[in-house]
Amino acid sequence: MDKILEAVVMSSYPNNVKQGLVRRVIEAAKQPMDSEQCWSMLELSTKLYLTGDTKYKREIGKEVLEVYGHYHPEEFEEFFNVRFLLSLLQEGYGPLGKRSHYVLDYIQLGLQFVLESPSANSIFSLLRIEVLRKVCERPSPKQCAKISKLLTQHPQCIPTGKHQLLFCQQLIRCIGQFQCVSEGEEEIMEFLEQVNKVSGLLQRIWRTQTSAILPSLKELFTIISSTEEQEAPSNALASVVQFVPLELMDGVIRNLTNDDSITDMQMMMAIGRMIDWVSWPLGKNIDKWIIALLKGLAAVKKFSILIEVTLSKIEKVFSKLLYPIVREGALSVLQYMLLSFQHSHEAFHLLLPHIPRLVASLKKEDSNSATSSLEQLAELIHCMFFRFSGFPDLYEPVLEAVKALPIPNEDRIKHLLGQNAWTSQKNELACFYPRLASKSETGKIGLINLGNTCYMNSIIQSLFMASDFRHSVLNLTEGNSQPLMTKLQWLFAFLEHSQRPAISPESFLSASWPPWFTPGAQQDCSEYLKYLLDRLHEEEKTGKRIYQKLKESSLMSQAIEHHCLNKTLIEKMFGGKMMTKIRCLKCLNVSSREEAFTDLSLAFPPLDRNVHGSTSVRPVEEIGPQFIKPSENAGQLMGSPWVQRKAPMASDPVAPSVLVETLGLQEPGEAANPICGNDVGVDVPKDPLLTFGEQECVPKDSRSVPDLINYFLSPERLTAENKYHCEKCASLQDAEKVAELTEGPHYLILTLLRFSFDPRTMKRKKILDNVSIPVVLKLPILVAPEETEEVCQHGKDGAVPGSGFMTVVYDLCSVVVHSGISSESGHYYCYSRECTDTIPHGHPQDGVPKPASDKQLDLEIQWYLFNDTRVSFSSFESVSNVTSFFPKDTAYVLFYRQRPSQQSCLLHEALAEAGHLHGEPSLHKDLMEAISKDNILFLQEQEKEARNRAAYISALPKSPLWWRDLDRDKDDDSSSGGCSPAAGGGGSGSFHGLVF
Repeated sequence: MDKILEAVVMSSYPNNVKQGLVRRVIEAAKQPMDSEQCWSMLELSTKLYLTGDTKYKREIGKEVLEVYGHYHPEEFEEFFNVRFLLSLLQEGYGPLGKRSHYVLDYIQLGLQFVLESPSANSIFSLLRIEVLRKVCERPSPKQCAKISKLLTQHPQCIPTGKHQLLFCQQLIRCIGQFQCVSEGEEEIMEFLEQVNKVSGLLQRIWRTQTSAILPSLKELFTIISSTEEQEAPSNALASVVQFVPLELMDGVIRNLTNDDSITDMQMMMAIGRMIDWVSWPLGKNIDKWIIALLKGLAAVKKFSILIEVTLSKIEKVFSKLLYPIVREGALSVLQYMLLSFQHSHEAFHLLLPHIPRLVASLKKEDSNSATSSLEQLAELIHCMFFRFSGFPDLYEPVLEAVKALPIPNEDRIKHLLGQNAWTSQKNELACFYPRLASKSETGKIGLINLGNTCYMNSIIQSLFMASDFRHSVLNLTEGNSQPLMTKLQWLFAFLEHSQRPAISPESFLSASWPPWFTPGAQQDCSEYLKYLLDRLHEEEKTGKRIYQKLKESSLMSQAIEHHCLNKTLIEKMFGGKMMTKIRCLKCLNVSSREEAFTDLSLAFPPLDRNVHGSTSVRPVEEIGPQFIKPSENAGQLMGSPWVQRKAPMASDPVAPSVLVETLGLQEPGEAANPICGNDVGVDVPKDPLLTFGEQECVPKDSRSVPDLINYFLSPERLTAENKYHCEKCASLQDAEKVAELTEGPHYLILTLLRFSFDPRTMKRKKILDNVSIPVVLKLPILVAPEETEEVCQHGKDGAVPGSGFMTVVYDLCSVVVHSGISSESGHYYCYSRECTDTIPHGHPQDGVPKPASDKQLDLEIQWYLFNDTRVSFSSFESVSNVTSFFPKDTAYVLFYRQRPSQQSCLLHEALAEAGHLHGEPSLHKDLMEAISKDNILFLQEQEKEARNRAAYISALPKSPLWWRDLDRDKDDDSSSGGCSPAAGGGGSGSFHGLVF
């Protein structure tokens, strides 16, 4: 039968004819036959499998072997003996010089049929020795993969005891010599698969014998740390490290970095080669091991190694970002290398020529991986811009390349820089010789964070930038019997005239501290603002000194004096009035109550409430500061929801709600579009608990500030448990409640109620909805009938007879932003600008106000970003887009300044006269002397700091490479971020336009 099979296989018949004949032979082999015939067939099938020159012949050999192993087990066991296997493994099979490459495959095929035979243990013992010998001969990746496949399928053949440890070490040596000789994609994939099989065998051994892990790693380190001139070990060694349990990482790294027998050159070679592993496409956790070793070296102050390795390898790591399969790990390593290399700009500058090309390539790739990497890379680049400012020519191409990508806020940058720095010598030095930064080029002064006091800093800066309020405070004279206002005056004076880059508000903090606040904990800035304004109001109300001073100064007309005589400064600047009316739906009786307010707390409508208006509303980006010429239809007095000047009748319909409007850039004669075109219904209960309880803590469709104001002013149905007790009916009745503004404040403060208590989770949470902020806001103010007639007779503000409301225009001047997800944590910073009157101080012509200057028509009126100690230039675009870039950074408290109208121009002129026309407020003598002394002290501190730093640097060991930038890099120390006492320190120079 063997002759027949051989003749068929060697014939020239077509394969389909051969296959039919072979089938018959194989079927016959399943029948009983003598031992000699079995041996002949086994010898032929072995020959076909091991030396067949075609895949077809090897397949036939394999099929026959399997049939005989299954149907003639005794003959197969006798044939597949230890001596035969030893001969195959040591001498090979086939003619000399053409030994078969399929010996290991053959042995693996035959083993399955002798596992239960008496000779099995002898075969296993033989293979344990032979596989170790084979590995010591450094076989090719293909042969190593076959050994691994054999041992993975038959673990009984894995060497044991000391031989197992030696086997692991030698297998690692083999991997270290693996090379992929071809550049074809199929060949590369085959090579990777072979390496994965070999390293997978190591993983299997380590799982069952954990004691072999550390000796194996020691062998690995010996290979990669070798300084002998030889071919570099293969990056395939990365596949070994991925299977080392991460819980061993700390101990392994600690032992390596504290081993005195390892020279710096060996360590440098090892970490350099490990960094090369980022190009290995199948490695998992490789980046974690690389970063852990870098951190371990930093912990033992091996800075020379870190610097040399970073400078020599960072460009190679950067180049790997082009390849999606290794991008994630390469980016992790790159981030640590750059963020930790803070003593010099050298490493970052090595990458500058390559960044624009990489960014363009990633944008072109247009994949999720590329998009994510672009965002992380942009964040990294802005960290470097912040850390090493002062190179505009070098950075301009890079800034152009990443201009469309999100920009991290300053806290995030300082957090990244703070947590990754390994230059501990400079960090320790900074504690004793802190750098005194130069004053911001904006001319503004920051406030030092005294430990989670960013909430106070943001409020103080917003109040300071309210120029009318600031001038009034600075104009206060000595002995005004207002201790808190006096401290605020001193603080404002230092913010105005100090030469320091930032001042400490410690004295004011202790005086204005709400007694229920916890020291050192984050607080709600809105709560602090309310408390502060109330304290200042009550303090002045008691003494009434400021009004006497204003009266004696004769700066106010009799009309204004009569209007303001009984008002405190807080009332004049921030005070408004609101009328709350409740109508019984049974008897239609209306009860009303007027009350004062200093801010409006705006709740978010329920998710099912339609607050968006018509689709023709202009987008937020089109809204900007401008001069508005009143037209016949613009700024008209509008109807109240259900306010009549006569007794209400049951048949009177409910009028539509009064809508808040925003002003956009318009064509001449075009009326301003209301932000909400639809009437707001009156049948939805406005329960604050319901409003907050149903909000999800994730961004929803964008809302606008007018949406929230319209909801605040919309009628509310009082029913069910909220029924109103009607005095006329003498019982609980369904009712409607509405709020109407009767007097608009000079500065309108709006608080967006983002923090709520969720009764379902019993926790406070933050509403992260994005709210668009108009730069110009039109607010409906209810006026009395006689005022309406007077306004209409004189043609003021476009009022018309028979209406109950007039429009007051407000300009945005400050936005306090909360970054975080809870009122008890996160960070506050604010955007502010100096709002000036668009009406000149002279009288308008023809009753029409004129713009003050083209500057006020400019959409880009200068904004500033106040972030604790740092102050930088910003823009309204930054204000508008902050939540788009950073979902947890949301506008929280808004300051609007009333644009002067004909009715209010006298008050505006008085305020302007008190401040602007007489120049900057003249400070009293003691305050001026205190500021002058502090400015001199600051100069002395600068000189002392410079001497101390120069003395320290001269004592440092000089090196042509390691520390050459330390001598000239004198003002690039970073400070801690977030809400720590040093928050906002930052790097040298201001953030310019890079904040957002």
